[in-house]
This record gives sequence, structure tokens and C-alpha cells, in this order.
Amino acid sequence: MTGEGAAPVGAWGPDHLGPGFQARTLELLPDEEADGAVATLVRHVPAEDPGALPGTPSAPTFAWLYLHGWNDYFFHTHLAREVSRLGGAFYALDLRRYGRSLREGQMLGWVTSLDDYDEEIGQALGVIHAEHGEGIDVVGYGHSTGGLVASLWADRHPGALGSLILASPWLEIQGASPVRLLGQPVLRALARRDPRRPLPTPSFPPEKRFRVTDGWDERDGEPNPAWADDPWVRGWDVNDEWVHWPGAPIWPGWLQAILAGQTRVAAGLDIRCPVLSMGSARSRLGVTWTPDSRSTDTVIDADATAQRAVCLGSLVTVARFDGAVHDLVLSAPPVREQVLGAMRRWMTAYVLR
Repeated sequence: MTGEGAAPVGAWGPDHLGPGFQARTLELLPDEEADGAVATLVRHVPAEDPGALPGTPSAPTFAWLYLHGWNDYFFHTHLAREVSRLGGAFYALDLRRYGRSLREGQMLGWVTSLDDYDEEIGQALGVIHAEHGEGIDVVGYGHSTGGLVASLWADRHPGALGSLILASPWLEIQGASPVRLLGQPVLRALARRDPRRPLPTPSFPPEKRFRVTDGWDERDGEPNPAWADDPWVRGWDVNDEWVHWPGAPIWPGWLQAILAGQTRVAAGLDIRCPVLSMGSARSRLGVTWTPDSRSTDTVIDADATAQRAVCLGSLVTVARFDGAVHDLVLSAPPVREQVLGAMRRWMTAYVLR
């Protein structure tokens, strides 16, 4: 992808998600890569969205900032519409070198410190406050790696968020603390040698791979007829130029930044706002299809994440959902509604006025 067709700088333009969604490019200071990195802010405009949910208010009472995960970007229109119906001004950030922000020649998702994202998060909040006033409450929402980024950011910026919601946040490496502690010296050695040389990963034949966004296939059996028109069966609309499949390269320099962030979480954070950490009830890690691939977290260790979540602050609610996949709001329709319902009830206590 090149900058051609990118969102305008300093103004809103149409987004590829269609009517009701707009995007703008956030220019960033050169980082160590000096490769023209930018970020992209997306917003939902319910008044222009033919798919807006009935009862969506015209005047928001809070704002919402979504941070995506690794090898990902914002495409969750159904979540934006749900938040808007609750009275939220919905915004999502495609971080540098991801999604709408990825430019030709860049290394997908490359950073050497998660603190680098402070710049685009700060700019995004600046836009939100300019449009809705300095006093508006902001709900931070982070999925997977975005949940780790959001947690560390909230810890360093007390008072900036009114509340924080995490969806399968990547707070601990698979295998938990022993793997993280034992692996760091090896990773440091690899990073010193060549931080950009991809780590070896196993390969699998295409027919064995699994991706929940692809929708139903014959391996899954017969879907519930009531779900025939749901993306759970049809497949979610994902731009394959922005999501590497079967997986993105894992660079030692980038993974070192992740482990450094997880080490900070393990030491205990002091997030001052209420936190809701949501995750699947079970994990079965892997990129190949199994009979329970559509009902478990196949990406991170859900148990380790739940245990780490209580280290985030003094007011943390942990919720787990049987049958949920890694990206909770892409789960089967009944599970998805359980997730959204739990989020709504929690927000009634801490967000909604």
C-alpha cells in the first residue's frame, strides 16, 4: 500500500468502510525508521450511516477510542454502532505501520518501544477534545496488543481516561512468566545481532489453517440457520492488504518491546480509572483448525491474561465468556451479545450518565 488514496491530513475524508465512517491522517514526527510513518484516526458519524442502530442519540455523552491488535486494524462497524447507540462518540486509531497507516516499504507493526504510540494516542485525544470539549469522558478500548498498549499508556497518563475496557489484552506471553523471563536473554542476543530478521515460525498447508474472519466452511459442519446472514457465517469484511495471512513476520526488536511491556504489567501498574478486562473462558493456541477453534482463544493464554489483569489497578473487573474467540466481538452471535451485554452493564456503573 502507498499513500495514494490515504485519508487527508488535518481534515476528515471518506473511509473505505462507507457512509457513516470518516478518516483523517495524523502526521507523526520521524522515529528511528524515518520511513514516513503516520497514524490514521477513524470516526463514526451516525447521522450519515444508513446502518446506524435505532435510538442512537444525536448528542454524545462520552467518547470512545479503539486500539486494535497486532496484524490488525479497525473494521468493526458493528461495535462502533453499538457504542454510538449507548451515547458514545466513536473513534478508532490505526496505529503507525498498521492498516490504513501502512505505507509501501514499511515493516508491518514495527516499533522498538510501545511508548512510541504515545504520539498518535495523544494526537487522537487532541482531536476528540477539540470536537467534543475538554471535559468529555473518554473510554479507552484496547484489543490484544492494543490492550497492552492501552494499559501501559493509561498507567503513564493518570486522569486522561474516564475508564478502560480491554478485550483479550495481551498482558502475558504464552507460557506465562517462565517463558518471558527465560526468553528475554535469547531475544536480546537476537535483537543485537539483527533486530529486523524474522524469527522462524512453522508453516502449515493452506487447508489446515484457520481464521475466524473467513466465516464458516465445511470443516465446521452445518451452521445454525438463524445465523445465515451473520458475518460469523458469511465472513467478516477484512482487507487482506492490511492483514498478513497466515501470519505477520515476528521480528526480535518488536517482540522485545512486547516483552518489556508485559514485564511492566507483571510488576504491577497503577491505572487510576475503572478497568474492565474481558476474555475467553478457554484457550487452544494455534493457527490450524480444530473442532473448538471457533469457541476458544487461539491467539493468547486466556488464563494468564485474566491473572495478570488484576495487576492493572485497584478497580478491575474481570469477565470471561465461554465460547468466545480471541477478538471477542467477532464471536458467535449469542456469545457476541453476551460480551456486548456485559460491557453495557459495566458501563452503566462507570460510564453512562
